Amino acid sequence: MCEHHDHGEHDNGKILLRALIALALFAGGFKLKPLFILAYLIAGADVLFKAVKNIKKGRVFDENFLMSVATVGALCIKEYPEAVMVMILYQIGEYFQHRAIEKSRHSISALMDIRPDYANLNGKKVRPQEVKTGDIITVNTGEKIPLDGIVVEGHASVDTSALTGESVPRGVNAGDGVISGCINLDGVLKIKVTKEFGESTVSKILELVEHASSRKAKTENFITKFAGYYTPAVVIMALLIAFIPPLFWSGNWIFRALTFLVISCPCALVISVPLGFFAGIGSASKNGVLIKGSNYLELLSKPDTVVFDKTGTLTKGSFSVREIHSEVPDFLKYTAYAESASSHPIAAAIRRAYGQEIPEQSEITEIAGYGVKALVDGKEVIAGNAKLVNTEPVDTDGTVIYVSIDGNYAGYIVIADEIKESSAKTISELKQSGIKTVMLTGDSKNTAHKVQEKLGVDEAYAELLPADKVNKLEEIISKSKGSVIFVGDGINDAPVLTRADVGIAMGALGSDAAIEAADAVIMDDNPEKIITSIKVARKTLCIVKQNITFALGVKGLFLILGTFGMMTMWGAVFADVGVTLLAVLNSLRTLKKQD
Repeated sequence: MCEHHDHGEHDNGKILLRALIALALFAGGFKLKPLFILAYLIAGADVLFKAVKNIKKGRVFDENFLMSVATVGALCIKEYPEAVMVMILYQIGEYFQHRAIEKSRHSISALMDIRPDYANLNGKKVRPQEVKTGDIITVNTGEKIPLDGIVVEGHASVDTSALTGESVPRGVNAGDGVISGCINLDGVLKIKVTKEFGESTVSKILELVEHASSRKAKTENFITKFAGYYTPAVVIMALLIAFIPPLFWSGNWIFRALTFLVISCPCALVISVPLGFFAGIGSASKNGVLIKGSNYLELLSKPDTVVFDKTGTLTKGSFSVREIHSEVPDFLKYTAYAESASSHPIAAAIRRAYGQEIPEQSEITEIAGYGVKALVDGKEVIAGNAKLVNTEPVDTDGTVIYVSIDGNYAGYIVIADEIKESSAKTISELKQSGIKTVMLTGDSKNTAHKVQEKLGVDEAYAELLPADKVNKLEEIISKSKGSVIFVGDGINDAPVLTRADVGIAMGALGSDAAIEAADAVIMDDNPEKIITSIKVARKTLCIVKQNITFALGVKGLFLILGTFGMMTMWGAVFADVGVTLLAVLNSLRTLKKQD
């Protein structure tokens, strides 16, 4: 609409209620004229109030002023239906606009989920804020690491994906550093705290999100900018029509001036522009993409660069067996049996690769942070890292599970995150459209390079923490000629999603925080929907521009005819409503599902 206001659902309900009541009174007004006045006040009171308020602030010529003058003028010449309908259309337009963008940007409250509620200090659960540097805290299996520190005792697998984007859980042992917000998957860790809570990684991410949000790119509404020129022009012209011609010619020039003002009232624009964007948002929704506001549609229509996170965005974020290196018969069977009791994602991938039913195994010992030891068919099977199996590590871009059977090294299995089937096509289509592609990831350079090669991404940057990602994105934005889109799925992506001109979250597997921080959400995690979103946005902007051009063209013609007395008031009303309906029908074309 003409102005942006943050209406909640309650206020938006009031807008709709006002419009419906006014519409009902409008219908009865043809028999009882006072109902027109009541309908006008119900529908237009807030417009009149805003016009007066803005005049006091020195902003005389805005769209509220124009609608107020035009409709009051219509009332003065007893053209009640036109005055009422202008205000009703305005309220309906307001409702569509706010319905489309209400709750579009929530606070990043979901990000608080990575903020631990407590820390285990001296056998008691205390608030993380109470823990001091140098204190020793205990983190049990399944708990979040509450503060940054160094492991002084124990070993475990730690899920760092929420913060670093690393797709594979990391084994930590005494002497290793750990960061807050990660989850201890197994084992018990004793950690010496190196940073107080206010300086922890979790707190820094929250700070980054808040800072980035304040620099979020915003777009001005077209009508507001246009009204700055259009409104003063038509008011001045109406005054000239009212007072200059009577000096030379006879005729009811006051009537013509008011007719001119009624014709000039931009009903078609007021309803068709927000409705065009609303239809675009609806179309994207039908295609499985939730876009949180019309300004993001505009930015999506002119992308210069699309920046991707890797894990869970271009890749599936799930693990699979990619290579098996062994000459031992039934090697995969022995490994799968040994991993049968583990809840670790890597163990699950090995079991899936084996693909057969595994009898319950009773003699399995999990060695936290290292692997498992099991008795399978009378043989001692050890599966885990190179140190556990006592072998040299191999150089590969995946996670390696080494296996020994009865004390003899038997081989290894490479576990890797799979690239999504549609990722290559998405990158290819973007590049064909002249859009640059970049990948940012917390994974290793080797892994990032392999994915870049397979997909044909223009540029890739690896081993990035959240702050590094924001800095790199800032650099990309500074060199960009159009909008920069970032696509990600993890909590670690929240600051970058917020900083980008348009942040797109992978919704089905994405974190709540990423979804809250994003401007658009792909509900099925399919990267191809990025192409769909851009197509919907471009079509929407094209239709909105058509509506603007058509509405202004017809307005211009009828303003000329009205000035020379060649247009009756009802002719003007009919033309105005006709333009509005045509513009609305044109807007609804946006709702057609994209191929």
